[in-house]
Order: sequence, then structure tokens, then C-alpha cells
Amino acid sequence: MRLRLRPKQPELFEYFVRAARNTASATEAIADLGVPGTPAKALSDRLVEIEHQNDEVTHELYNKLNSSFITPFDRDDMYRLAARLDDVIDHLEAAATLAHLYAAFDGERPPPQMCEQLEVLRAFGELAVTAFEDFAAKRDLKHYWIGTNELENQADRIYRQLLTHLFSGRYDALTVLKLKEIGDVLEEAADAFEHVANTVEAIVVKES
Repeated sequence: MRLRLRPKQPELFEYFVRAARNTASATEAIADLGVPGTPAKALSDRLVEIEHQNDEVTHELYNKLNSSFITPFDRDDMYRLAARLDDVIDHLEAAATLAHLYAAFDGERPPPQMCEQLEVLRAFGELAVTAFEDFAAKRDLKHYWIGTNELENQADRIYRQLLTHLFSGRYDALTVLKLKEIGDVLEEAADAFEHVANTVEAIVVKES
């Protein structure tokens, strides 16, 4: 399915590509959570930095939209898509901040299932960059829907395995609470990537 977009303001797509690259940068950064000895404060600061960078991209996009008479596709859809991309980074930043504030790992490696969550998120980030570059070039996005569905299924399965692991009795209650909250936010980040893909799909259907 291909887009038939209005030939106006094509540079607006570049903002979405930049935002997608920011999500990939955020997933690359937070993957270091799975590396023993990673300084939690430095990691949290890095995610905050990426979040601020993406806030600037979003702000630039909104300003451009507000000054544009005709847009490549529905203006409200463009606002919604930018917000969806921002949500991804917000969740990743929140997970990194919780890991720091809770001293959740204290130099130790996270549970293996959480490390798997991080790898799935990294794959989501890579897929998003490719998809938004294709979106900007009006190329077919079937690979995006298929890839998103596969990664979301993996994320759900890993999250259930994480819960089983956390409630197996090998952790004290406080540690379970800390790890579960971080795992919950990582799962929300995966869901946020799915919401981005669903929003793009809705736009493609509407504009095709």
C-alpha cells in the first residue's frame, strides 16, 4: 500500500525521520542497562538528553505545522504521530531514571528477561528508523507492520516470563517491586512503539 500525499511541505517528513532516529538512539542508550557496571546516573542523564533533543524536534515540527497552509497529510494526524514518537522516548527515559533512583541493579546485571526486553526495544528502534525513511520516500511499509507485530509478540512473551521470574521467590519483596516497575515501563515503551506503527498505518490507509 502506497501513499498518495499532497505535494506540499515534503520537508515535514524529515522531522519524523529525526524523531525516529531519536527513538533508536534512546533504545541504544538504554540497552547499556544490561551491561554490568554501567553507571546508572550517567545512563539516566543520557536518556534525559535524548528526550530534550526530541522535544526540540517536536517543537520545531509544531511550529512548522502552525505556519503551513497545506500539509502532506492530515494536520491532526501529524500532531498525533509526533506525540506517539515522543511517548516512546518518555517511557525509555522513565525506565532509566527509575533504575537510577532505585539503585535497582547496584552494578549487577538485570534479570535475563529484562535484558531481552532491552534487545527487543533496540530492534524496535532500528525498525522505526527504516520505516520512517521509507514513509518519507513513499515506499511500501508492509515490512513495518509485519516487523512490529513480531516484535510486539516477543515483547509480550518476554514480559510474562519476567513476571514469572520475579515472583519465583528468588527476590525479596522490595526488589520485586523495583524490578517490576522498571519492567512495566519497558513493556509500555514496546507498546508505545506499536502505537506509532498503528498511527502510521491509519495514515497510510486514509491517504491511499
